[in-house]
Amino acid sequence: MSLPHLCFYSAFTLSSLGLAFHRTHLISALLCLESMMLSMYIALSIWLIENQTPSLTPMPLLILTFSACEAGAGLAMLVASTRTHGSDHLHNLNLLRC
Repeated sequence: MSLPHLCFYSAFTLSSLGLAFHRTHLISALLCLESMMLSMYIALSIWLIENQTPSLTPMPLLILTFSACEAGAGLAMLVASTRTHGSDHLHNLNLLRC
């Protein structure tokens, strides 16, 4: 296994474990999701370099754009939930009460 593959696998695994075990604040969940998206961006870039496919070259840029949009939407939800519920703790957010 090469070093870039090891970096991708370890980053994705650590961010998914962080999302699974550290779910106290919404901001930590959003950071774990963002790191998962960035590791997917790295994996797609590595895959395109290894296969030398020029037809899919704009694909990593498209994924990075979607990741930025996801981060903006997540921060907007964070601000809205903090204003309505008073904190960003995930146990305060109950979808049945909304």
